[in-house]
Amino acid sequence: MTILVAYVPRPEGRAALDKGIEIAKRRQEPMLIVNASPGGQQEDASLAPGFEVEQIESQLAAQGIQGEFKQFVRGKSAVEEINDLVETRDISVLIIGLRKRTAVGKLILGSVAQELLMTVPCPVLCVKAANA
Repeated sequence: MTILVAYVPRPEGRAALDKGIEIAKRRQEPMLIVNASPGGQQEDASLAPGFEVEQIESQLAAQGIQGEFKQFVRGKSAVEEINDLVETRDISVLIIGLRKRTAVGKLILGSVAQELLMTVPCPVLCVKAANA
């Protein structure tokens, strides 16, 4: 089985990655880290820059964790990309990071985390960043 981590280059994404590494080491399972955006914007803050992807891959290798980092920008939402991976891979757990949001922010913007919780058929572990 594989541990799937939904990654964004923010504190909550780092918290999800750290928890994924902890669980992968304990269970001796491989990791799949996914960073996804539909694209279309000139600058997308949800996409990890290349140097960060390389740092994460180096971190996994240094800790002896078999893992891969996939970045998708092909018109699908992050939820769609993650659901596709859960359906096509043997995923033991999906790990997502949460951030604090105002009630209005939740109402207007919706929530990727909430949609994932409602749609993926595998267990979901939600983690918060230390300063969240």
